[in-house]
Amino acid sequence: QVQLVESGGGLVQPGGSLRLSCAASGFSFSGYYMSWVRQAPGKGLEWVSDINDGGGSTYYADSVKGRFTISRDNVKNTLYLQMNSLKPEDTALYYCTRRGSTWAFDYWGQGTQVTVSS
Repeated sequence: QVQLVESGGGLVQPGGSLRLSCAASGFSFSGYYMSWVRQAPGKGLEWVSDINDGGGSTYYADSVKGRFTISRDNVKNTLYLQMNSLKPEDTALYYCTRRGSTWAFDYWGQGTQVTVSS
């Protein structure tokens, strides 16, 4: 079965960096676009970033553009999100998701918590 397992979250000071990872299994990872989505406390889901199946095309929400970098390793079946210059408003539960054939997010990980605070 499809499994997405995030890791790498934690507490970081403003201006700091974190690298999230998502280990994928149970499907042909290299055949799918992958995404990161976040949910801040008390707020709805916010799309953060997409990467195409080959890793050559990336897309970002305006709120993270220039600070976050999405990447993937199709040999290790792992998705990454490098987050730099973190701000308190980046505090959220970060989910790794798969884009299905209809472009919807069809599978989700359990999420990893990122807290940006001094």
